[in-house]
Amino acid sequence: MTQPHGGAQVAPSADVDPRAQIGAGTKVWHLAQVREDAIVGDDCVIGRGAYVGPGVRLGHNVKLQNYALVYEPAQLADGVFIGPAAVLTNDEYPRAVTPDGRLKSGDDWTAVGVTIGEGAAIGARAVCVAPVRIGRWALVAAGAVVTKDVPDFALVAGVPARRVRWVGRAGEPLVPKGDGRYVCPRTGAEYMESDGLLSEV
Repeated sequence: MTQPHGGAQVAPSADVDPRAQIGAGTKVWHLAQVREDAIVGDDCVIGRGAYVGPGVRLGHNVKLQNYALVYEPAQLADGVFIGPAAVLTNDEYPRAVTPDGRLKSGDDWTAVGVTIGEGAAIGARAVCVAPVRIGRWALVAAGAVVTKDVPDFALVAGVPARRVRWVGRAGEPLVPKGDGRYVCPRTGAEYMESDGLLSEV
């Protein structure tokens, strides 16, 4: 790998626009594309064939697995994981042509983005339909289709995605203790549910 972006490692077959900002320690693997004005934080991994659209913002320690597609104007906080072939869309009303049959240009539609909070993870081949917000440390199951906002620490699954459990920072389902309290089986951290939302104790 070469290092044309201030300490980042970029594979020779990757396509990184010179107007993109790539943080130190980030690795951009083969056939990945990072478009103009994208900002990628430090110590990220952009997997083989992944796509980062114009102006997309990735925090530090973000992992885009192979063939993940992150369309503008998505914003991903620190520590976000995007699984293989997952898609973050950007067009609420997709059409190739206008109502009169003319090929649409950039002026014929408005891009809307997906926003993902710190530490959240999107499973393989999941689709997040913009505009949605995925909460901090939430987990979207593989193959899910997210059409509504996901609260912090929620595990959502299905088509359309619905909350099925709560998860902690370790990503494992939490164990209920009663009275709205939950505990992480891995870390022992405790959480409290109130009014349909979960918070750390």
